[in-house]
Amino acid sequence: MASLIERMGGLATIAPSMREIPLGENPEAFRFGERLLNQEFRLMVFLTGVGARALLEVLETRFPREEILAAWDRCVTIVRGPKPHAVLREWGVHVDARAPEPNTWRELLSTLDDWGALQSVSMAVQEYGQPNELLYDELQRRGAVVTRVPVYRWALPEDLNPLENAIRACEKGEFDALLWTSAQQVHHVLEVADRMGLKIQFLQAANRCVIGSIGPTATETLIEQGLAPDLEPEHPKMGPLVKLVCEAGLPIVARKQLITKD
Repeated sequence: MASLIERMGGLATIAPSMREIPLGENPEAFRFGERLLNQEFRLMVFLTGVGARALLEVLETRFPREEILAAWDRCVTIVRGPKPHAVLREWGVHVDARAPEPNTWRELLSTLDDWGALQSVSMAVQEYGQPNELLYDELQRRGAVVTRVPVYRWALPEDLNPLENAIRACEKGEFDALLWTSAQQVHHVLEVADRMGLKIQFLQAANRCVIGSIGPTATETLIEQGLAPDLEPEHPKMGPLVKLVCEAGLPIVARKQLITKD
């Protein structure tokens, strides 16, 4: 991402805010595996490619790989986007439907509705990071029998210095733009800013920058947390986000700085 920004003439500051923690001891995943091999699920939902790989790695510690893949292949399989689709294709597991861009829970829910009535359907959802309670509420309202399968969670980086330095730099007005590539980043950055006693100052300073959001899920979270996104690419990918902010951001930041001076 830094390389993309620099190729567009920008100066990138990278401040990691997330660290992936696999759930090595995962009793929920093992219970899911037993039920999967007993053919108790009619429908399987994969939300992320990384999560799908992590789930298989966990299950392989207890069950034969070929039996897991065969059991998934017997299910109706629906994926949230291209990454889990590519992983399943690599494994030889068929995919019945894929949610369209921007690949949020809303498109996923619409894809599930297009598949058919969910009343009394036993389905498993491979989770990623923080569970999406809105999705589960809608599935419950449709009468689906949902089993959550947590695979990994997000933690703060072990070294918080780069993130803390970036928060201080933002508070001092040293950035023109802030780019967000996930909703979880928002929660973590504000958590650290709060620990530093700078949350209010950070929010005020951040809203004087151009705020670029990778897609609708991140945008919703930014708004909920008091940040107003200025730009969101048509396709929720890193390249389009960087290009959009670098090309369209200058007049936005100039306007914001003028308003601040006034």
